[in-house]
Amino acid sequence: MSETFPLAGKVAIVTGAGKNIGRTIALTLAQDGADIVVNGRSDTALLESVAAEIEALGRRALAVTADVSQEDQVKEMVAKTVAHFGGIDIAVSNAGLRRQTPLIEMDYAEWREIMSVALDGAFLLARHTVPEMIKRGGGRFVGLSGVSHHAGVPNRVHVNASKAGLEGLIHGMAGELGQYGITANAIAPGAIDTARGASAGAMPAALALDGIPLHRLGTPDEIAAAVRYLVGPGGGYVTGQTLHVNGGKVVS
Repeated sequence: MSETFPLAGKVAIVTGAGKNIGRTIALTLAQDGADIVVNGRSDTALLESVAAEIEALGRRALAVTADVSQEDQVKEMVAKTVAHFGGIDIAVSNAGLRRQTPLIEMDYAEWREIMSVALDGAFLLARHTVPEMIKRGGGRFVGLSGVSHHAGVPNRVHVNASKAGLEGLIHGMAGELGQYGITANAIAPGAIDTARGASAGAMPAALALDGIPLHRLGTPDEIAAAVRYLVGPGGGYVTGQTLHVNGGKVVS
């Protein structure tokens, strides 16, 4: 490890890394010296373009298309990572889906779709990366939560439930895995300036700028900086926490 490259020699998996926050996290960790597995569930060309950006920084990268809600695909991704890089030190569970549907109009299929990625996907990533971290003598797990369930944003009961569950998973992991030198934390982004997919809909009115004390949207770089802190040497004594990066929308 060096001050210039504090993550030199580390291997990180970042899910949902093809664009927006996930891409920025992957590039930020690469800038700090880590080799990166760039994961997404589709658009292999996009994942490979991010991997090429990482390699241009002088780091090693591997693009892996895998659906984190499917255990066989997560197991295969972890196996590919270990075969390619020799182990895993950092896992960032960023993959998630955003939908806006009133509770009384929501069907069970949509509920399960959201839960399967944000919550089940985080569990599966943890279940199959943690044993590899133990082999390395420690590691860092970070889950991307969100401001919605803390603020009670309407039309997102499935998103809110998945993120609340994610934070519960993180808290339990912290208590259980500290003995192995593994930290587990969550980051709860607020309203972030990203390209929103059609299925996500417009930014919810509950997250409007006039309700944010800093009166601006956050940036993917600010979320990546929080991840950088938690997985870097300065975050070694932080575990079981939810770090809010939301401009003061929710005060914790």
